[in-house]
Amino acid sequence: MNDPAPSLAPDQTPGLVCAHHHLYSALARGMPAPPRTPTEFLEILELVWWRLDCALDDDLIEWSAKLGALEALARGCTSIVDHHESPNAIDGSLSIIAEACAEVGVRVNCAYGVTDRHGPDGAAAGLAENDRFLREGGSGMVGIHAAFTCTDDTIAAAAELASNHGVGVHVHVAEGPADTWDRLRGHTAEDWWLVHGVHLPDDHGLTGTVVHNPRSNMNNAVGYARPTRFVEAGLPVALGTDGIGADMLDEFRVAFVRAREHDVTATPDLAWGWLETGRALFPDSAGDVVTWDYPVMDPWRLAYSPGVSPLRVEVDGPSGRETLWADGAPTRVDGDEIRAKAAEAATRLFDRLEA
Repeated sequence: MNDPAPSLAPDQTPGLVCAHHHLYSALARGMPAPPRTPTEFLEILELVWWRLDCALDDDLIEWSAKLGALEALARGCTSIVDHHESPNAIDGSLSIIAEACAEVGVRVNCAYGVTDRHGPDGAAAGLAENDRFLREGGSGMVGIHAAFTCTDDTIAAAAELASNHGVGVHVHVAEGPADTWDRLRGHTAEDWWLVHGVHLPDDHGLTGTVVHNPRSNMNNAVGYARPTRFVEAGLPVALGTDGIGADMLDEFRVAFVRAREHDVTATPDLAWGWLETGRALFPDSAGDVVTWDYPVMDPWRLAYSPGVSPLRVEVDGPSGRETLWADGAPTRVDGDEIRAKAAEAATRLFDRLEA
């Protein structure tokens, strides 16, 4: 890291952070329709996302991560907290994601979402992948899909593994009413990443950072998380996309208007604070510099100014600050090639889903 806190001009910000992403979803746009129309959240998981993750292989993981990282960089997002699942391609998957993001130049914190949906062997393989990645020096956390798809033993094993590695757990919590989130009590710690929290009661008793994903919550019709109640209870709140790209300025606007709909006294500063919380996992991102095509990057202006885009993205690294985006294109990789290869990968993915 060269300069962790550079002086910024009015049209500049530090690199933005997506505090919860599913990079494998980058290939999902245009995927075949599910066998029937889902009518509630569990059916959305079963008929869409759990079919998709079962179809992933190493090649699809690589190109989805490269495309997702490229699209993040194009929107001024230099750091991603990723939650991954590929039950038929677990071994080595986190390294594939980390290497793909590094090639583009985007930081990533990786976790494999352990689950018992595919039996005890599947859960063991997920734990082993988290362990391998962290032992080999990867930047990440231990992942759990959600309490309702895990046994108590798997939850305990994931919590212990995270503690042994000195990292937190990245887990979906109370996204829908069916989640047995209360089984996480007694395991959570300040370094846990509690994603969604929509159906958590105020007296939930969990500890960690709550990651709010307003657009995804609305898309899945799971309800409003009321993030201010977590802040009032002393829990930090960060902002993620849950896999719907990494345009964090756009997610900030959605978070603001959703908060405003709930409470007309809510201000843009509130949602902007959530956007900045994610930097706790990526302190180096404070040294990144994004120059925008907007004269004053002030939350009150940005909340009502759609279409703001980066002109230049500079990422702070071991050898100093490197420009990774300029003149509408990445500088380290061939963006057109990544998009073309990702489109080919998506076609293969869609063929599998059709079959």
